[in-house]
Amino acid sequence: MGVDSRTDSVPHHVAIVMDGNGRWAQQRMLPRLAGHRQGLDKLREVVRWSIEAGVRVLTVFAFSSENWRRPADEVSGLMGLLARALDREVPELLRAGVRLHFPGDRQALAATLRRSLEAAEAQTASNDRLVLNVCFNYGGRWDIVQAAQALAQRGEPITEASLSASLVLAHVPDPDLVIRTGCEQRISNFLIWQMAYSELYFSDALWPAFSREAYFQALDDYARRQRRFGRTAEQVASARQETV
Repeated sequence: MGVDSRTDSVPHHVAIVMDGNGRWAQQRMLPRLAGHRQGLDKLREVVRWSIEAGVRVLTVFAFSSENWRRPADEVSGLMGLLARALDREVPELLRAGVRLHFPGDRQALAATLRRSLEAAEAQTASNDRLVLNVCFNYGGRWDIVQAAQALAQRGEPITEASLSASLVLAHVPDPDLVIRTGCEQRISNFLIWQMAYSELYFSDALWPAFSREAYFQALDDYARRQRRFGRTAEQVASARQETV
């Protein structure tokens, strides 16, 4: 999607790098997978807080294309966690009006898991209260490459607009606000095309400990910023006055 010059107090689209599950567990002398389970519980809360705040799109980084390098037992546990979460969470998300998408490369996933993802998307397709994108086996570079390959195969010109329309998040506007938890300050190959003009916010809280107060603090911080998209502050102010 193209740049939106709105400066709303509530971001339409929030994206989150949910970092810190493993460290949260290690601090408590628990297996890393226990942290991922707790992280799933936190995501359930953040979905509810997003609806409460008026956010319309929530995109989370659940499993990156680089996470295959982690220990095999952790990767296997994450796959099982996603499969079980689909069985448990989809009915509740359906009742809450949440529409699910799972952007990412599904070819490396087990056939049963691919079918479960497709079923969850189909079940929630008519919901419109919140779009929840769970990026699984996703990488920003992969996303750009697959979009360019699709355009080349169709013989279409590769332009900024055509490439944007071929990305796996083409169904939603670019994120207004990107939050990363867990003390780190990098984007880790997440939405590297889409966050070109996103506001960035870094939280010291590990993801399972990310509180409602911390989330709304990030939203409040966003509301105080001025998004200029290459223009001067005076131009932005003038444009806003013209629309009032």
